[in-house]
Amino acid sequence: MKHIIIGNGVAGTTAAFEIRKADPSASIQIVTEEPYPFYSRIRLPEFLAGSLDEQELVIRKPSWYEEHRISLSLNTRVTAIDPASKKIITSAGESLPYDRLLVATGANCFVPPISGAEKQGVFTLRGLEDAQKIREYAIRSEGDVLLIGGGVLGLEAGYGLMKAGCKITVVEFFPRLLPRQLDEQGAKILQQKMESMGFTFHLAAKSKEISGRDAAEALILEDGTQIGCDMVIISAGIRYNVKLLENHGAAIEKGVVVNDRMETGIPDIFAAGDLVQHRGICYGIWPAAEQQGQTAGINMAGGNVEYGGTVISNTLTVAGIDVFAAGDIDADRNKESITSADSEKFIYRKLVFDNNRIVGAILLGDLIDRRRVMKAIENRVDISPIKQKLDEWDLSSL
Repeated sequence: MKHIIIGNGVAGTTAAFEIRKADPSASIQIVTEEPYPFYSRIRLPEFLAGSLDEQELVIRKPSWYEEHRISLSLNTRVTAIDPASKKIITSAGESLPYDRLLVATGANCFVPPISGAEKQGVFTLRGLEDAQKIREYAIRSEGDVLLIGGGVLGLEAGYGLMKAGCKITVVEFFPRLLPRQLDEQGAKILQQKMESMGFTFHLAAKSKEISGRDAAEALILEDGTQIGCDMVIISAGIRYNVKLLENHGAAIEKGVVVNDRMETGIPDIFAAGDLVQHRGICYGIWPAAEQQGQTAGINMAGGNVEYGGTVISNTLTVAGIDVFAAGDIDADRNKESITSADSEKFIYRKLVFDNNRIVGAILLGDLIDRRRVMKAIENRVDISPIKQKLDEWDLSSL
């Protein structure tokens, strides 16, 4: 059995491992555009800070692929899939046959329609090559960095560059930081902490133009505000990389639609990771990609398991501050919730309830109860007998 996996992120690499466990004799080939084996994208801010090098980012060394008899084709871009003849075509003109195929091509950075985004000194950050270019440019410039986007990746990239000596200004379209992970109160506490570190923020601000003759010199906002800078990093979300599956019969909405077995609807073609839409949800988080890759790999090797979804949760360290968010954070305050805040210590905690169950949580600056809370959400624990204790923020009974 010949298995080909397009993409060497966590979904593709996990799938390859599961195939090998289930079928010692299978042929497994991973094809990727990247020049590196599987590495940690979530540690790229540490690379920007100069606290680790390229090799320290790598999770799976070449010896791992040899040990598991997985062929890894680096610097290889797949330009087309031919489901009728069961082949993939590479940019070098190679035609590679498969029996079962996994598409795990992830997502690309979204660049909003900002005039001047093509100028020198304007970057996006998705992979290691992007991080290398950003770090090299930052070293050559005066180090005045402007981030468009106040999400996780942007703030972490900014923190990494700040540790490397750069000055960081953040422009965010939403009125608060980390709009997916924090509500208004939690985001305000995080902002205060980051401002004390030296970050400057422009919230509820829309970017209009990156000015400068050939290279970025300033960002002009819609209200006319001009913010000087030496370089710009755009971190404004992602677009799912589904192009290879277009026009072949796969359902594509926000991402490529898969069933619980991670099948695309095209015979013998599976998909997993950031490009996938499962039961209407595009997760875009590491745990989901890993679980989807595991499911796809087992089923590609002849198994029969189903992926039931992932509780949306993030455990992050943003500018050195621990953040945990899970489930429905109820940013619009439509549900019952309890909160606890200590602005001096930069701690914020929130539990969201629905029908006597914890359906969401935020922990900022204090993650000691993270495992208890996550277990209660996943197991749909009835909290009515301990509701009074929870109101006093006693989570010992969870």
